[in-house]
Amino acid sequence: MLSACKQADNPSYREPSRRTNRVRSVGAHCDPDAMSESGTVLHADLDSFFASVEVRDDPSLHGRPVIVGGGVVLAATYEAKACGVRTAMGGRQARALCPDAVVVPPRFSAYTEASRAVFEVFRDTTPLVEGISIDEAFLEVGGLLRLRGQTPEQIASQLRVDVRERVGLPISVGVARTKYLAKIASASAKPDGLLVVPVDSELLFLHALPVERLWGVGRVTAEKLHAAHITTVGQMARLEGGELEGLVGKGAGRHLHALAHGQDPRRVSTGVRRRSMGAQHALGRGPHSDETLQTVLLGLVDRVARRMRAAGRTGATVTLRLRFDDFSRSTSSRTVSRPTSHTGDLLDVAHGLLRSRRDDIADRGCTLIGVSVGGLDDNPAQLALPLDVLSTPNLDDTIDSVRDKFGSAAVRRAVQLSHREREAQPILPDR
Repeated sequence: MLSACKQADNPSYREPSRRTNRVRSVGAHCDPDAMSESGTVLHADLDSFFASVEVRDDPSLHGRPVIVGGGVVLAATYEAKACGVRTAMGGRQARALCPDAVVVPPRFSAYTEASRAVFEVFRDTTPLVEGISIDEAFLEVGGLLRLRGQTPEQIASQLRVDVRERVGLPISVGVARTKYLAKIASASAKPDGLLVVPVDSELLFLHALPVERLWGVGRVTAEKLHAAHITTVGQMARLEGGELEGLVGKGAGRHLHALAHGQDPRRVSTGVRRRSMGAQHALGRGPHSDETLQTVLLGLVDRVARRMRAAGRTGATVTLRLRFDDFSRSTSSRTVSRPTSHTGDLLDVAHGLLRSRRDDIADRGCTLIGVSVGGLDDNPAQLALPLDVLSTPNLDDTIDSVRDKFGSAAVRRAVQLSHREREAQPILPDR
């Protein structure tokens, strides 16, 4: 029983699940003979991944509200979420909402090891695995129906058992015809559940959802739709394409119209290289000096550029993402003439983007900075003239070699010495 908050006072609270065999199916087709009617795409998503690893490794935390991360919440158990704690929330606010929570520091090496073990289970289930992040993936299992005579539901159920027995972690799985529906299904199955969406019940499931569940519907788009008295996907689906475009814009309108009718042509892809690489840094509520923001940005660009060079990639489009004190977000980008992985070149562009938002940051504060490089290319960076030994990739390569041998903190810029650099969160291997 939680003493830090009243469960009955939180209508969004869902009892943390211990039901490892809980299976639900949308619509009337729930018998095994009808499961050939289901889709063959699985979306598997570990539940509160970082927090679940902490509970697994310390049984005394079982059933207690646990928060991973001190300054910013990186993850929380469902007991903590019942109190209103959310990922990316400031630590002070989280502790005020849930004073009985156990706050533990992150152990990224443990999360990386657990992720690798889970992905081994995925690959033992099917060779068609598309990793999305370290704690979720799409799996295509259509071929197993013919090879093993197993239905997608049976495969998903066994996958959950295997992850629990081999890795000790709870995982939720959605089964559907498309990647998009499978991802929604897994989110609806949480915590620790399995939801199957039969093909002939897709629209029944989809149209009952709030519009916010569609990819591409953020706060601004939702406000536009709500102003037109459109709150569910079903109401959106009844609009003509032109009507929806008139509300949210041409590109967004086409995208949302397709999703509202269950159209998602993307297949589970393996071996597809990343289209962008990025990193972000959550800040507590300010104020934050311009020097602090510039130093944080330097660390992010340095990290991203190093990953790009390690993967043999170059990129042309630098994107800066900001989150303000009111949780609204801003994105700005610039494309350079030559694809590059040179830290100095990328940093110059990123600094320019940050300077252009200086007034907004002064007025609205800043709680998160993110930077990414898109338009990735497999070709090496082109050297620009005139060549300077201190600005060519030779310097980057030398620094990378030192860091590979002695650690990322072995070489830092002078302005970074007074700022403690956070350990990078684990990510999928760059491909």
